[in-house]
Amino acid sequence: MARTASTTSSPKIGAHVSIRGGYGQAARFAWESGATCFQYFPKNPRSLRVKPLDRRDAASCAAFCREKGIVSIAHTPYPTNLAAAGDGTTPRAVMVASLLNDLEIAEACGSLGIVVHFGHFSGIEPLQGYQNIIQCINDTLKSWDGQAKLLIENQAGNHGKEGMTLEELVKIRELCRDPEKIGFCLDTCHAFAAGIWNPLHTEEFLQHGEALGYWPHLVAVHLNDSMYAFGLRKDRHAQIGKGCIGDAGLRNLLTAQPFSRMAIALETGKGPDGTHRQEIAAVRKWYEAEVQL
Repeated sequence: MARTASTTSSPKIGAHVSIRGGYGQAARFAWESGATCFQYFPKNPRSLRVKPLDRRDAASCAAFCREKGIVSIAHTPYPTNLAAAGDGTTPRAVMVASLLNDLEIAEACGSLGIVVHFGHFSGIEPLQGYQNIIQCINDTLKSWDGQAKLLIENQAGNHGKEGMTLEELVKIRELCRDPEKIGFCLDTCHAFAAGIWNPLHTEEFLQHGEALGYWPHLVAVHLNDSMYAFGLRKDRHAQIGKGCIGDAGLRNLLTAQPFSRMAIALETGKGPDGTHRQEIAAVRKWYEAEVQL
């Protein structure tokens, strides 16, 4: 498998930003911090309540991103749980309405899609959990005709074994009614914590993803180091190069061919200036160095 990215296929690099000042302001903040990609919560991250779409603000975001060549992804609120939908705690209709709201906002902002965690079974039988995920996705996407995709994120395993493997994500996509509306978001910390990516054997991970058909549907990456060691199933992010994965491990993976055109968002703590400027610049140097080789 090809290992490097070229100057014409460099990824977009940025971080998660706040929408406190609106979507347009979030895009401008990202650009001013040196980012060409950003992630945002489309609404209150702790609520599934539908948020009225401010079309003027969203259009401002989309226009600025087009002008500057920025890409963005939205992240669904924390209570979103595809697996639990319909189990009596949160009616599936509420979950579906929230997801459609997120898709609508993402579409208006010109975003690539909405990132959603695979889902936690929380005591549900695994078969029922998988069925719930498929049904929730089907109910959401049956009426969705926009360009923004639903991007399923791999999980670290800190809440259970579900969603830890690429096989699960690929199979769920295959079994859904509208797979063309579904993509993936790979979290590097989660993959490391779950034990599916060992930085000492990155080529094996790349080949495994290729054999499964995972990489063609990868749209975004959460670029995070890990505070805990490989395979411990603990989801605690560390600054790039300051954790147990390390700069070399992350660089070796992210400069591989499947990531050459990716939207890459950091989910680490902000720097002293309140931005991710230094980390973004450091990651960008990975690709500049590869081009010079």
